[in-house]
Amino acid sequence: MAAVAGVSPPEGEGEGEGEPPVKVLIVDDDALVRAGLAMILGGAPDIAVVGEASDGAEVAAAVRSYRPDVVLMDIRMPRLDGLAATEALRRRPEPPEVIVLTTFHADEYVLRALRAGASGFLLKDTPPAEILRAVRRVALGEPMLSPAVTRRLIDHVSDTGADGRRRHALRLLDRLSEREREVAVAVGRGKSNAEISGELFMSVATVKAHVSRVLTKLELNNRVQVALLAHDAGLTLP
Repeated sequence: MAAVAGVSPPEGEGEGEGEPPVKVLIVDDDALVRAGLAMILGGAPDIAVVGEASDGAEVAAAVRSYRPDVVLMDIRMPRLDGLAATEALRRRPEPPEVIVLTTFHADEYVLRALRAGASGFLLKDTPPAEILRAVRRVALGEPMLSPAVTRRLIDHVSDTGADGRRRHALRLLDRLSEREREVAVAVGRGKSNAEISGELFMSVATVKAHVSRVLTKLELNNRVQVALLAHDAGLTLP
């Protein structure tokens, strides 16, 4: 089962010497899940589990204490769920990246967490090697979700506000120049910077600059949110 769709890290990713380890905070109300994840992650020389929390209500204090690079966030917790905790984290200056944990492919909470700024999601029965690759990739600021997974989530989750979101997405995209809009749509179609460079006849550095301006103008945190916005606007269909 490919629970982390679209993840194909470069050869040797995460294996460099001399780099500080990726610091991870594990948030889950199930002690066995936390222990299992800690065991998987702790076995990697380039990843360090710096702390654990058993509820979303503990996340803010844990992030202040441990300063993680990546938070593995359970969605369903008794006091404060992972969605609310993710929204609060992403409002912080220089927030950690968030990967949400779920037991379902099509979970309304997953989609809402992605809209709130999570970088992707993992199923709780994801193979260990995929978990490690996901943490490494997100720590580099790279998206975890392919457009196909994004579309599948949207299609399978009951979503009654599609028309309103389409109007909202189109209004936001009006903030962009024509070139920035082309880049945003290409991001929504899952194109890498190199692919966008070839498709739109600009340098990779120029693509990166456009992506940065798109994120700033749209007040978004990452490429996953740009992709969701382009999907909402109906601009990513062939």
